[in-house]
Amino acid sequence: FFLDDPVNGDQFEQSDDRTVLGAHPRVEFYNKLAGMDGIFKIGLQARRDNIDPVGLYHTVDRVRIGTTREDKVVETSVGIYAEETLQVTDKFRTVLGLRNDQYYFDVNSNIPQNSGNVDASIVSPKLSLIFGPWAKTEYFLNYGYGFHSNDARGTTITVDPVTGNPAQKVDPLVRSKGSEVGVRSEIIPHLETSLSLWQLKLDSELLFVGDAGTTEPSRPSKRTGVEWTNHYRPYSWLLVDLDLSVSRTRFTDEDSAGDYIPGSLEKVASFGVTVDSLGPWYGMLQYRYFGARPLTEDNSVRSSSTQITNLRVGYKIDPKWRAHMDVYNLFDRKDSDISYFYASQLQGEAAPVDDIHYHPVEPRTVRFTLIVNF
Repeated sequence: FFLDDPVNGDQFEQSDDRTVLGAHPRVEFYNKLAGMDGIFKIGLQARRDNIDPVGLYHTVDRVRIGTTREDKVVETSVGIYAEETLQVTDKFRTVLGLRNDQYYFDVNSNIPQNSGNVDASIVSPKLSLIFGPWAKTEYFLNYGYGFHSNDARGTTITVDPVTGNPAQKVDPLVRSKGSEVGVRSEIIPHLETSLSLWQLKLDSELLFVGDAGTTEPSRPSKRTGVEWTNHYRPYSWLLVDLDLSVSRTRFTDEDSAGDYIPGSLEKVASFGVTVDSLGPWYGMLQYRYFGARPLTEDNSVRSSSTQITNLRVGYKIDPKWRAHMDVYNLFDRKDSDISYFYASQLQGEAAPVDDIHYHPVEPRTVRFTLIVNF
């Protein structure tokens, strides 16, 4: 494309060189509370990302000719959680959880105005009520708070690296609130099935746009949906999976642009057959379907659907050695992995054109793997 640079073109490179360290110590023990049997769990999750550098570069034929922005980022998160499961009666139990997350962002940018330090914390309570089982069937209700973290560079940005104009910082941690009601059953022999209705609200969907090196404020949203999950094992060596999901996603504020969330999935399905230890043989066939999704807020432009089938066939040579072959995108479909709608300009065009742009799924690929256990 030649929209931003009519001479050299708009090709760019993103670089991310990081080291990730983490720990997850946890412990659980049985206890009694007001005469009720309980299980208490407590734990800590810690992670540190040292990213040096994370960068966005202007390139020609994959050779860098300029730097849009380049940063050294250190991101540290520590989450402490506790959970108590109480067996209130033979047919009723509760799970009460509480989690506190603390984040630290340290950004050192080649644009000094975009450097800085930010820290934030958030507390997330959660509650589950489980009733049953009756006839190998139980019913559940889940409610709780959560969050999503934004890109560290978006929390300290003050200047757009391309235009030099003031840029809007994003909140480090964005609150979410979710609820779910459903049923799980094993009443049919060899079948585990669950059906749930869920809802998720986000205070905002603020994003860091890696292609542009800046932040893009978005809007509060609400998602509702239904999920049906099935695991059927007619024989000890055969497992059949079927998962279906349908959802409705909308922005919840008023805007003339529309209330659809671009790129949000509405229909997802997966089907799989797994063979485990059929003599020396094992393998898997998995099919996944992603339905068409909106690409604009008014739903006037939509993507096509995506279908992918993967295959694995393996053989256990002896107790130590085994080998398998994977075929990704078995039927070599030419679908899109992700789609966008925006303006671009080809060389020779007089003006930019609004159109669908996509990243294709990987073509049919075959991989052979040999595994030895000592």
